[in-house]
Amino acid sequence: MKFDVIIVGAGHGGAQTAATLRQLKFDGAVALIGEEPELPYERPPLSKEYFAGDKSFERILLRPPQFWDEQNIAMFLGERVTKIDPASKEVRTSAGRRLAYHHLVWAAGGEPRMLPLKGCEAPNVFGVRTKADADAMKREADKSQKAVIIGGGYIGLEAAAVLAGFGKDVTVIEVCDRVLARVAGEPLSRFYEKEHRARGVDIRLEAKVDAIIGDMRAEGVRLNDDTEIDADFIVIGVGIEPATAPLKAAGAEGDNGVLVDAFCRTNLPDVYAVGDCAAHANRFADGAVIRLESVQNANDQARTAARSICGKPAPYNAVPWFWSNQYDLRLQTIGLCHGYDQTLVRGEPDDRSFAVIYLKEGRVLALDCVNAPQDYAAGRLLVMKGATPSPDDLVNPDVALKDLALG
Repeated sequence: MKFDVIIVGAGHGGAQTAATLRQLKFDGAVALIGEEPELPYERPPLSKEYFAGDKSFERILLRPPQFWDEQNIAMFLGERVTKIDPASKEVRTSAGRRLAYHHLVWAAGGEPRMLPLKGCEAPNVFGVRTKADADAMKREADKSQKAVIIGGGYIGLEAAAVLAGFGKDVTVIEVCDRVLARVAGEPLSRFYEKEHRARGVDIRLEAKVDAIIGDMRAEGVRLNDDTEIDADFIVIGVGIEPATAPLKAAGAEGDNGVLVDAFCRTNLPDVYAVGDCAAHANRFADGAVIRLESVQNANDQARTAARSICGKPAPYNAVPWFWSNQYDLRLQTIGLCHGYDQTLVRGEPDDRSFAVIYLKEGRVLALDCVNAPQDYAAGRLLVMKGATPSPDDLVNPDVALKDLALG
């Protein structure tokens, strides 16, 4: 069986690639291969609205079920690609299929990074990546009271917020000296620590899990200071490992993920990579080669790859953005704070509406906006322009960020 385009991965990047091809009037044969049995769906709600029960699965589908038939997209769900032959331009799947391609788009994302500890395979220890993960967590939460979350990043804190809302006893264990240490400045970290603790969440900083206690099931964790914490179930949120093994085996270059150029092309002929697994030089990181684990990046790189396939190439140059919902707090981030040398706080964290602004040599790199959508919208312009406003103006609530961006 031969296709003009085979897309591996049915998440945001894969689904957006297929949709964009059709939007660009591409009329060739397109196939989408997804390891999960479900139609493409949103992943961010898995640790937030879907986990909390605020959104049904139908509400997080990326497209209505009939869309894929209407757009003549062949769906191979519940299968994974096990081998790529770049010479014959063929992929093999776990179901034994051999599918030929003219163009291949790798959008397989990644797998939750688990800890090298005995007990991680216990049925009540979870990563958060798929609908099946979230469903299992919900079932466990319904019959449990004590939760330990390993990792104080966004996934861990979002899960903590949901579980605290359920009335569970929640402990967050973070190896760094503050939560969100890898993605945000200290003002934002301390704000979220305070918010979670106010709701009864026990946050342990500079703590490392040395062991998961229990035999058939996890019964708790032991920290590096020999402290033991009881747990009915455990959530591990310490990042992902990019799912690139078949690509690497086929000769794709890259260390942390697969290296792509400005048009999302790998070094393999007619093979593209997009989303969480694609390492690229990003101008908003001063040209550093990075992977971005975000919906924005997956969607924008998907459009880039689709345009290139359709003969309408345009280089990837999108400003990164992210969001996180915890309790009644809406965090919106624009830009990348990598390499910042100064942080400014605009507004009062105690008012629960403020922004942290990141500068490098006076240039605005990024903003973290908590319940501050106007600052987020104006901040986009500041980041895109690499603006250098006066720090006094940036923190002055009487000076609109929009005026600084347009000035």
